[in-house]
Amino acid sequence: MQQRFWSRRQLLNRVGGGFAGLAANDLLHGASLMSPRQPHFPAKAKAVISIFCYGGVSHIDTFDPKPYLVKHAGETIPGKNITPSQGTPGGLMPSLWETQKHGQCGMDVSTLFPHVAKHVDKLALIRSMYSKSNDHAPALYQMNTGFIQAGYPSMGSWATYGLGTVNQNLPAFVVFSDPRGGPIGGAPNWGNGFMPAAYQGTQFRATGDPIVDLKPPKGMDDARQKRWLAFLQKLNEEHLEKNPQDNELSARIASYELAYQMQTEASDAVDLNKESAATREMYGIDNKNSEYVGRQALMARRLVERGVRYVQIFSGGGNFQESWDAHWDIRENHGQHCAETDKPIAGLLQDLEARGLLDSTLVIWHGEFGRLPISQRMDGRDHNPYGFSIWMAGGGVKGGTIIGSTDEFGLAAQENKKSVNDVHATVLHCLGFDHTRLTYPYNGRQMRLTDVEGEVIKEILA
Repeated sequence: MQQRFWSRRQLLNRVGGGFAGLAANDLLHGASLMSPRQPHFPAKAKAVISIFCYGGVSHIDTFDPKPYLVKHAGETIPGKNITPSQGTPGGLMPSLWETQKHGQCGMDVSTLFPHVAKHVDKLALIRSMYSKSNDHAPALYQMNTGFIQAGYPSMGSWATYGLGTVNQNLPAFVVFSDPRGGPIGGAPNWGNGFMPAAYQGTQFRATGDPIVDLKPPKGMDDARQKRWLAFLQKLNEEHLEKNPQDNELSARIASYELAYQMQTEASDAVDLNKESAATREMYGIDNKNSEYVGRQALMARRLVERGVRYVQIFSGGGNFQESWDAHWDIRENHGQHCAETDKPIAGLLQDLEARGLLDSTLVIWHGEFGRLPISQRMDGRDHNPYGFSIWMAGGGVKGGTIIGSTDEFGLAAQENKKSVNDVHATVLHCLGFDHTRLTYPYNGRQMRLTDVEGEVIKEILA
């Protein structure tokens, strides 16, 4: 039966003799979607490794000591009425750990990070961060996508959209989650939002096959698999001809091709048996506390070495004590998670530098917010989006830099305040992009990672 009506997609495809469809087809489905692209200006960084401490790290107990809390322990903050996210707020609580100055820059680091402390002259520490939400999911979304709502492209998606990939046999954007569970909000934290699905993060596992069902089933030899994939691609392409602007279908076709290519490349990239015992020890893989983060950090180095653009490692999974969310017993909580991450992070920085990769790899250590300076449930700390710390190292960043401050309580950013938009603008700058010019058309707007805000943090640039 002859078709009497066209769908909107079919109509647009036929406008102007099909030229509109040809343009869209080239944009959405061509090899150019993930081909290497030049940034706006020469870049220092070619790749990013994000170490995301899900749950919220206490800046007061790590990189921002507050002597005032020692002198006024148990007191209330003058003129402040703090409403906690849960539980009853207590009085001012000093850090449970000592802090010492390290490196030529004299950076304050608590005894929770003895290995990272040896590398402070590589770090650019921002002590004056603030964010918009006191709740995990919107705060996670903001730090990862720039918006407190789900449905926007993640920072890794923007990086791969801007740069493409130099290795067609590996995903451009790889995500490692904590074995105890993913962060609240789930996959939208590394999702593609309104961009084509090819830009979303691909989850890798630290043990076994890097991707579930990556290898063909038993009895499927190489020749048979090629015939099966060729037949599947033929069916998909026939369907794509009838639906030329279906980017989900296009991405699915590309994912099958990528999965086949990855069967060898991905397995090799995460094969840590090819690393020396000394290297594995440097990352803390020989220790049961740091073994899983150490494996992920070493895989991250191997992936960026092979051209992967963005690798994100989530430390902390599930809820409460399984993450950095120290609502009670911060000594146990931060003691555990710092022990899991300290040596792997130090090993990553040392290894990248030794291999000449640190200058071209931007490393970010961050979470969604910090913790309050008052006690909660006697020995815990509640969420604090008003002031917290993050650091960057490597590509485009000036090591040994310390900027900004929180107030004397550690409650709120006070001097040289920096927003999440500022961080995103700075990351894109290190990758060679003007954040106001890296845009994607959606809903009649040219959308940005930084929306309508954000300034590059020039004080930390090399």
